[in-house]
Amino acid sequence: MSVKAEHGWLPEFLLVDGEIKRGTAFFADESGIITRFSQAPADLARAQRLKNRAVFPGLVNVHSHTFQRVIRGRTEWRNQGQLDTFWTWREKMYDAAKRLTPEQIYQTAKAAFMEMLLSGITTVGEFHYLHHQADGNRYSDPNLIGKLVIQAAREVGLRIVLLRTAYRRAGYGKAPNPGQTRFITPDAATFISDTEELSAWLKKFYSRGEAAVGIAPHSVRALTQDYLLEIANYARKHELCVHMHVSEQPAENEACLQEYGVSPVTWLARMGLLGPRFTAVHAIHISEAEAGSLADSGSSICACPTSERNLADGAVRVDWLLARGANLCLGSDSQIQIDLLEDARLLEYHLRMQRLERVVLDPPGPGRERLSQKLYQTASKSGAKSLRQNAGELTVGKPADFVGIDLDDLSVAGAGPETLMANVVFSLERTAIKDVYVGGRRVVTDRSHPLQESITAEFRGVQEQFWPGMKK
Repeated sequence: MSVKAEHGWLPEFLLVDGEIKRGTAFFADESGIITRFSQAPADLARAQRLKNRAVFPGLVNVHSHTFQRVIRGRTEWRNQGQLDTFWTWREKMYDAAKRLTPEQIYQTAKAAFMEMLLSGITTVGEFHYLHHQADGNRYSDPNLIGKLVIQAAREVGLRIVLLRTAYRRAGYGKAPNPGQTRFITPDAATFISDTEELSAWLKKFYSRGEAAVGIAPHSVRALTQDYLLEIANYARKHELCVHMHVSEQPAENEACLQEYGVSPVTWLARMGLLGPRFTAVHAIHISEAEAGSLADSGSSICACPTSERNLADGAVRVDWLLARGANLCLGSDSQIQIDLLEDARLLEYHLRMQRLERVVLDPPGPGRERLSQKLYQTASKSGAKSLRQNAGELTVGKPADFVGIDLDDLSVAGAGPETLMANVVFSLERTAIKDVYVGGRRVVTDRSHPLQESITAEFRGVQEQFWPGMKK
């Protein structure tokens, strides 16, 4: 690739390999892949100057249910005389899931994905389980909604891994739940066939890695053992990532104990599912030994702290996991708020509240930026590893996915190289995220997306249609 084909950027500060650098330009080729870094005067002169900007790697949102964006703010009160829990919230979510049309799902996905970009997210893992019509019948194209969600992501400029979710039953010994009719794929062979069709479609229309597919057995309670093992073997054969809800609620553990005699993590380990391609989503109600099992197997753990506290799930034992070297990443889950840096700082803050001490997760070793570096990594590089994507860090051979942070924003004003990481992780407001690039292409400029007005209007229309009485 000739030098003429490159495009370069020169920010005030640049985060590379965990280090804040000044006077360093970076360049990408025509396909948006980073080719080199340079401090040579000639290169600095030809690079595009990003004045008063700090450039950080784009964030990676590992666990998302975009359709749940439609119920934001509509579950924050309890029915009279009823204890409100995750399980009562779930019934409200099911009601919305049954009523959404494909067009509304598509428009809601665009709104959620655009909101992610505006917060600095450049890659998302969409845990997708709205496969069928409201009555459970299949569409003529079994991947109709999945394709619409992928198209929504690409339309706004976001990278996506569609994690096709397998769902077979309401739970061990439970009668079918009418709220799950859109989720159910009755057998593993059909699920695999549908996944194959989606994979072929992706290869035809998205051949440059901007969209991919993964496998998501929903949970231990949602699948039988044979079904789970069959799709896990398929994923292994095709080297696909496998994501699964694990121990989000104590009731899940109790059901697994009843069916298999052990907790979910122990059972998954016995089945041979843990490993570098596996991500346990939530993994809140686990023992210290199980945290070690997840970490030692090379599995990733996706925490969703903002969503988890909203749903009264509990807090992930990040201290146990990081002490064993686990790959910890983050997700926005129910979309009650989309802010991965808030999620990153909550990992530390939850422990501070419990222990009544500060800087709990600061790893051993020299340096003043260790904790903030680690937390930023959970929101970027670690997420890319979970999704098996070549993203999440600024390095040669990886896409130029990055955020431009306004150093004049009051939330980080005055930060220098020695404090910038801590300012960004612990204090940054979203107003400071001015520009977002995906594959070297600017998709957010001065906090504005080119489709922002039309997508916002569309989503407002969805809300007005979906919630009668909202319209003024």
